Amino acid sequence: MKVVVTGGTGFLGTPLVAQLRTAGHDVVVLTRGRAAPGQVTWLADGTVGPWATAIYGADAVINLAGESIAGRRWTAAHKARIRDSRILATRSIVAAIHAAARKTATLLNASAVGYYGSRGNETLTEESAPGEDFLAMVCRAWEAEAVAAADVSRVVLLRSAPVLERDGGVLPKIALPFRFFVGGPVGSGNQYWSWIHRDDWVAIVRWALEANHVTGPLNLAAPAPVTNREFAQTLGRILKRPAFIPAPALPLRLVLGEMADVLLFSQRVIPAKSQAMGFRFRYPTLEPALVAAMRR
Repeated sequence: MKVVVTGGTGFLGTPLVAQLRTAGHDVVVLTRGRAAPGQVTWLADGTVGPWATAIYGADAVINLAGESIAGRRWTAAHKARIRDSRILATRSIVAAIHAAARKTATLLNASAVGYYGSRGNETLTEESAPGEDFLAMVCRAWEAEAVAAADVSRVVLLRSAPVLERDGGVLPKIALPFRFFVGGPVGSGNQYWSWIHRDDWVAIVRWALEANHVTGPLNLAAPAPVTNREFAQTLGRILKRPAFIPAPALPLRLVLGEMADVLLFSQRVIPAKSQAMGFRFRYPTLEPALVAAMRR
């Protein structure tokens, strides 16, 4: 199978591309930088450029492109980058799919559990309504761009929870205070955190690529979300560090601004669709997932 991957050199794309190539797929990575072997430089500006020839004849496209939501305060300019990087990249991909004489059979397009907004203790499945905050609105617009390809391609919307692994993503940032003996819950600690180990994230994306009956939204989240307090206690136990020093909501908002909502929101997301279709998680519960991530 010929597979085109955007965002294929990042925290999630790198192991995914490696596994796809090991499995014998012909993988082309679209990159914004200088192209190495197996890569094509592209400009994700909402239009079709010379790079689109890489998509012509492809069996599948996995679009993971988008500006990181973490690492800096959400100024108006950064919020625009977060939104535009996702919208324009997806618009470019869909336009290239439509322009191809031989249409791409499958589009797996990144999204996030941020789609649901903050929902307290409510159990959220792929059928749940969207939220109304900034990230929810970004996800709704992002997914709408991808669904525009549904007239010619099977479209799967990858609503990812925060992905756990020690070499990137959210886990190193969360673990840092614990290493200095100042870790603990964030805010009240009662908000639900959904999560997924990176091995399971890669596995479910590969499963969705090959399972032609999978369409529409797909929650990439482990089946056992936990409260923030439970997460902190589990991480502290694994790192042999205390987990009782809270990070109050007000100082977080003063330091991080609107980005603090990512830590304070409550999202109890369940992978209802993949479980009903028989996908089996390697790490369905938190402690084994954190042990695997932190001890590698």
